[in-house]
Amino acid sequence: MRIVIKVGTSTLTHATGRMDIRHVENLCKVISDIKNAGHEVVFVSSGAIGMGVGKLNLTSRPADMPTKQAAAAVGQCELMYVYDKLFASYNHTVAQILLTGEDLRDKDRHLNFANTLTRLLELGVLPIINENDTVSTDEIGVGDNDTLAALVAVSIKADLLILLSDIDGLYTADPRHHSDARLIPEVFEITPEMKSGAEGGGTALSTGGMTTKLIAAEICMEDGTETIILNGSKPALLYDVLEGKPIGTRFVGRNKK
Repeated sequence: MRIVIKVGTSTLTHATGRMDIRHVENLCKVISDIKNAGHEVVFVSSGAIGMGVGKLNLTSRPADMPTKQAAAAVGQCELMYVYDKLFASYNHTVAQILLTGEDLRDKDRHLNFANTLTRLLELGVLPIINENDTVSTDEIGVGDNDTLAALVAVSIKADLLILLSDIDGLYTADPRHHSDARLIPEVFEITPEMKSGAEGGGTALSTGGMTTKLIAAEICMEDGTETIILNGSKPALLYDVLEGKPIGTRFVGRNKK
């Protein structure tokens, strides 16, 4: 299978912005094992700004664009250093790709990106993709890495997009605020009720939330690509997904209904 796995800042870091080393090591171990089993994996990773905030000892995510971009520049270095070290310990080579919205909207640049990514997979490399937060602005940015991961999955005709979240999947309401919320195991159509129930906009250090995950799932569903929202705090659940076990919330591609 060709799989795109997206992980967010809240899954990678502590509340301080510093990397959750034990969790990241476990996640990289599981992804390495998935590659060892013969699957092609593209890893879309947030966390650059969050890690930059921690490394620069800032008290919160910056509100102004220059400081955000400065934090991203600092954090991206540390993020890739850690990934390179961890994946290399399992004999996997990584490649960094930083994208802006223009790279995906412009036909020629999009084609170049897709060709490069496909060739990296053919060479057995693990591509690690992030939005280029050091230069992205509202005008040229994708906006969030959930959407970025969906666009990447569609671009390379992935079999599956896995969005690692801080909860178990899509619920009828936010389970952190509604005790009667129920997990929705399978979705064939994203309804207005689902969108209105997708409360929240991520953590203090992140930009995502359930709304952006629904947008990402909808992009993939329209293209026929299956999407699964999964709890990122339990990397071993990735094995369950690949074994076909009912875990998280599965969004079925249009042509697979």
